[in-house]
Order: sequence, then structure tokens, then C-alpha cells
Amino acid sequence: MSKDPEGWAFDFGCILHDNFNSDAVARIAVPFSAHGFRFAGTARPKTGFGMELLERLLFGSESLWGGGVAHSVMILALVIALGIMLGKVKVAGVSLGVTGILFVGIAFSYFGMNIDEHLMHFLKEFGLILFVYSIGLQVGPGFFSSFRKGGITLNKLAVLVVALGVVTTVALYYVTGLPMTTMVGVMSGAVTNTPGLGAAQQAYSDASGINDPSIALGYAVAYPLGVIGIIFSMIFIRYALRIRFEKEDEALAAMSNEHKKYADKISVQFTNAVLDGRTVGEMKELINRSFVISRIADADNHITVATQDSRLHIGDKLLIVCSSEDTDAITAFLGHIIDMPFEEWGSLDSQLVSRRILITKPSINGKKFADLHLRTKYGINITRVNRAGVDLIPYQGMELQVGDRVMVVGSEKAIAQVADLLGNSMKKLREPNLVTIFVGIALGVLLGSIPLLNVPQPVKLGLAGGPLIVAILIGRFGTHFHLVTYTTMSANLMLREIGIALFLACVGLGAGEGFVHTVLYENGYHWIGYGFLITVLPLLIVGIVARKFYKLNFYTLMGLFAGSMTDPPALAYANATAGNDMPAVGYSTVYPVVMFLRVLTAQIFILFAL
Repeated sequence: MSKDPEGWAFDFGCILHDNFNSDAVARIAVPFSAHGFRFAGTARPKTGFGMELLERLLFGSESLWGGGVAHSVMILALVIALGIMLGKVKVAGVSLGVTGILFVGIAFSYFGMNIDEHLMHFLKEFGLILFVYSIGLQVGPGFFSSFRKGGITLNKLAVLVVALGVVTTVALYYVTGLPMTTMVGVMSGAVTNTPGLGAAQQAYSDASGINDPSIALGYAVAYPLGVIGIIFSMIFIRYALRIRFEKEDEALAAMSNEHKKYADKISVQFTNAVLDGRTVGEMKELINRSFVISRIADADNHITVATQDSRLHIGDKLLIVCSSEDTDAITAFLGHIIDMPFEEWGSLDSQLVSRRILITKPSINGKKFADLHLRTKYGINITRVNRAGVDLIPYQGMELQVGDRVMVVGSEKAIAQVADLLGNSMKKLREPNLVTIFVGIALGVLLGSIPLLNVPQPVKLGLAGGPLIVAILIGRFGTHFHLVTYTTMSANLMLREIGIALFLACVGLGAGEGFVHTVLYENGYHWIGYGFLITVLPLLIVGIVARKFYKLNFYTLMGLFAGSMTDPPALAYANATAGNDMPAVGYSTVYPVVMFLRVLTAQIFILFAL
């Protein structure tokens, strides 16, 4: 680059090569020309080994700019890396997160830096499959349990949010006259649901044989204000309904005291003469409650591990593990509570120890406690099972899963034998179970390809819905077929993030060419307002209903808002505001159902519009 009387001149002839997109050069040249730069098409210098190597790198048949594999990998890597960095930039405490990749991909595509169309299509679909399958494996174990009593209210409210969003989208479709494909993209961006975007694109491509860039454009335009709209709704509900955090904290404390979770330990003295001499197994049949008698101390304070065949006698002291809501019923049946701390139980007999043992042997996966006969063979007792961070009361019919942590009480020798039987190898647990992943993906693709309806085009679950449903089913029922579904959280997160990064990069690269033109010249900025309505209206309506009729705690309500929009940035804001884990509990309760509905409704919208 040198200075001449007309301004700065840049020897750009080396870039104006047959294999390079000349339109991209023109776009890059425009801003430089506006500042006094000009491009001169001079010949490339050819001197020295270094210049020859540079020339082969830039213009050879396998050059970075020649459209080959190296070119595609470099573009994708740059888009993803720069997008992640952009996503970490916060404005007023809000960031784009992983969606920053989409906007960097749009910018690259606008300036002509793109990859092969067929390769882009494959990577986009494969990335989407990895993403939704990983989500399905994560939420599968809790998907059906989220419909139980504690989560029914939250899930009903979340479904109402989804339904109101659909109604708002349909109303805007008829009022504005925009194509349904565009409105589905706007809706997916407004509710910050990337799998919905992928499902809509894939459904349209399957049904019509072509891609519609307006879906991704609508998503990209509506997404930023979608995140802001969720947080705005939380703040609006808080001040409009005059919610005070002090009262919410008091209500939360009262609720915590009233509804404690599993695995309370109580010491009970056995005084029921009618049951004198009965076995522990008979007691559990007579008391219709979930509990475990862990240890028995006789009149001489000699402690033994309780088994199904252990007999109880008047005056025995029992260490019982149960849910707090069952404490009164169990105590009234057996005797009365005594003041004997857990530490005292340990000091009475030093031969008994307790250990957490990790289940890592695939052969144990799916087996029940009754199949293993642990108490009979080894004289130990299982008091708790920790699964995905939650302590559960064990029972004979409970199916064990790889990754479970069981609390075992017994002698050192017996515990060592049980540990050898169950595995207890962290190294084994870290090994990926690729068979389950790829068998599940194959079954998901097969399920997604089966036509379910013909109205007028075949309605299929597609590459988003099929793998998602199969992953949920495998996550929940895979143990029945001895499939090891456990993956470490870091492995699941890595697989998911790679998938979504590939997907968003390809979507951005495919949509960038028309993004600026759409927003500036085709009234695309109106889509921002439409997306804001789709975000805010359902949340405000449901927020008022949840507070006025269901008396929902505001912390849980914030989690409901974030979960019904499947939006991690909004959850982060809610957690920081609440200072407790209630928003996360609400988020995780509704997330599986909402994710499934978002993917399904996006596809149905597209297919009914064709």
C-alpha cells in the first residue's frame, strides 16, 4: 500500500483471481474507497520460495480461497470462533450467547465468504441432529416425571405460553400478509428457540425440495429483542403487580419447611407390641410408605445392618431413611422418635461404615435391586440412590442406571465386594457410549422420515423431531433394553455445542446475502416489532394468571418465563435476580415439554402453509 496524489493505493491484484469471488472484493472495496483508498489491479510479484508458497496457498487447486475442503473448514472455524466471542459481549447485562455465530455467518456471507452449498446443507442438518439428540438424552429421564403432581401446574402454564404464542403468530400472519415461512422464522426468533428454526427449515426443504432463506432471516431479526422481551416481561410483572422480594423469600421459606425432599433420617424406638418379632420385609408390606430401615440397635446397643429378614423386638432402636411427609405415619406405626443423632449411630459400632458407590458396569444397567440380592449375599443395606443430583428412596423394584450413586452401609469387606460388583470406576464412566448415540440417531432419522399425516403435504417429524423423540425415549426407557444412556454433563454439553455451532454457522452463511437488503429495503425492521409482540404478550398474560389464580412464587415464575422460551440468558438473569435456585427448578420442570412443543409447532406451521 502506498500514497499517491489521488489517495492511498493498495496493490490488490493478487486477490483478484479467478477462484475468488469478485463480488466480495467489490463489497470490501466500497468502504475503503469511501475513505480515500483505491485498489490497483497490478500483477502479483513472483520472487522467492516464500512468495511461491504464499501463491500456492492462496491460488492453488487446494487453496484456502479455491472452494476446497481447506477453504470450507477455515470459513466455518472463523465464523464459529468469532461468533462465540461476539456472543460473550454484554449490553446492559444481556448477550447473544451462541446465537452470535448466526450473525457472524450472515456478515461473512454478505461479503462473499461462503462454502460449498451441498457441504453447507449436510453440516447444517448433521449439526441440528447432534444438537436435538443431545438435548433429548439430557431431558429424557425427567420428561415424563415433569407431568407429576409437582410439575402439572407449571407445565400447564408453559403450554399456555406456547399456545398464546401460536395464536399471536397466526393473528399477525393474517393482519400483515407476510408469508407463513417468514412468520415461523420470526416466531422461532421471538421465543429464542433454535431447534424450532431447524425444524421449520428442514420441514420446508423436505416438502418443497428447496430452501427458504426468509425463515432464517426472520429468526435473526427477531432474536435479539426476543431475549430482551423475556427479561422485560419479568421486570414488568414485578413492578405492575407490586411484588416484593421480602415476601417472596418468606413464602419460599415456609414452603421449604412444609415440603422437604427425600432422604430425611430419623431415629425411632420400636414399641409396637403387636408387631414384635416381625421382619423388616413384613413391616414394609404393612406400611404403605416408601422408607428404608438402615440399622438396628438392640438393648445392648449392638448395631446390625437391617435386611429384609431382620426381626424387630420391643425396645430396638431403628435408623430410618424416609421422606419427611411420611415421617408421622411411619413413626406412629412403629413407635416414637428418640433424640439420637446420626453421628451417635456411627460411634456405637465402628465396624459399620457407609460409602457412596458409583454404578459403572454395563451389566448392571437396567437391573432391579431385587435381581441383585445385595442384602442377602453381602449383608449390606442401600439407604439412598442419587440420580442426576437427586436423592431417591430405594425399593426392590427400582431399576438401576449407569451413573447412579448408591449409599451402601455395611462392613468394609462387604462394601468392597459390592463396589466390585457395581463397578465404582470413574474412568469407566468417562468413556463415551457411542453405540447408544449412533443407534439412537439412526432410529431418530428413520422415525423422522415416516409420514404421519397428508394434509396436503406429508407431515413428518423430520431431522429435528425424530431424533429428539427417540432420544427422550432412550433417555427414559433405554435401561429396559440394556442401553447405556449415561453421558457426563461435559460430554453432553460438548456434543450439543458442536452441533448448534455447526447449525448456526451454516444458517448464517446461507442467509447473509439477503439479510441487509431485507431489513433495509423490504421493511424487514417491522419484523422486530412482530417478534416483540410474540414474545411479550403470552408472557404477560400467563404471568398475571400465574400470580392471581395460582399464587405462583415470583422466583419460580421467572424460571417458568425462561423455560417456556427455552432461553438460557433469561435464566441467568433470573438466577442472579433471585439469588436462589428456584428459577432453575422452574426452568428445568417445563423445559422438556416446551422444547418438544416448539419443535412440533414450527413444523406443523410450515407444512400446513404449503
